Amino acid sequence: MKEDFADKYHRILCKKTPDFLSKYISLPILKRLEGVGLLCGTDWTPLFHNNFFYSRLDHSIGTALIVWNFTKDKKQTISALLHDVSTPAFSHVSDFKNGDALTQSSTENLNAQLIENDSKLLEFLKQDGINVSEVSDYHIYPIADNEIPGLSADRLEYMYPSGAALDSVWTLTEIENSYNHINVLKNEKEIPELGFLEEGECLIYTKKFIQTSMILQRNEDKIAMQLMADILKLAEESKIIKPNELFTLSEKELIELFTKSAEENPSWKFSKYFRTFRGMKKIFHSETKMKGFYCVNLQVKRRYINPLVKTKNSIKRISEVNKEAKEIIEQFLHFNDTKFGCLEFL
Repeated sequence: MKEDFADKYHRILCKKTPDFLSKYISLPILKRLEGVGLLCGTDWTPLFHNNFFYSRLDHSIGTALIVWNFTKDKKQTISALLHDVSTPAFSHVSDFKNGDALTQSSTENLNAQLIENDSKLLEFLKQDGINVSEVSDYHIYPIADNEIPGLSADRLEYMYPSGAALDSVWTLTEIENSYNHINVLKNEKEIPELGFLEEGECLIYTKKFIQTSMILQRNEDKIAMQLMADILKLAEESKIIKPNELFTLSEKELIELFTKSAEENPSWKFSKYFRTFRGMKKIFHSETKMKGFYCVNLQVKRRYINPLVKTKNSIKRISEVNKEAKEIIEQFLHFNDTKFGCLEFL
């Protein structure tokens, strides 16, 4: 499963990758994302037991394939492919570093800038007769992206591999079965949106999505991300890295660099934090701050969905037609872990 999850998964999303995508995928602006994990640094700590590494490039390709599968629109597909080019190493950890754990969008403004200033990308777009403004903001395409709790290609794509990697929530067979029940529907505002053709499959998807989202709401995930955010801040302050190296070095290269620095300077605060991140296996859930421990008290982005489902006579949100789905969504929205997650330094 580890070696070829992305390849098999991508073939489920779209049986044949359109030929025009390959030249864009080869661009340095995208190839860089091969070394950036989807799961925000949790691949590098034993607190998590991720089943496989899934990169931001894998996610970008997957999102583009979903858009192509349902729209056959070149501009929308390229826009989806480019939607994460501004993602730094360790992904949303930089949002935590920037004090933006709640919306996790602090690096998004850079995205259009990177797209608009990439000469090779602009050359390819010109060859294809596409204006850069048509691909620089995927938010304008509702199949590619929409507001929570709608289902978009981006949201659909990342939650399948996230669930599979974090806690074996999905198998490839289950993903294929789920995906085959999805189509483009019209939502309450008459805007196209991905939705389900059958209530039972929609319920299964909603349950598994929320199951995965619960992992991201727990203090384990909050600690892993905030601790790595503090490590990055300390690494910059200690001149171990320059801020722009989060956009030029892979996570593997950064971990190797941090390991070397921590071994050479074991008494540094940076080294204590990094040692703890690389060795932590459990945390403490507490309603009060534990003295002498590393503790976090954070509200983070709630990732959830309330998908459209086609009924006999209309199209509704699953919560409107299924009591179990409604309860699951409401329980998730009201869930709070203990006030603090705390960790003993190593």
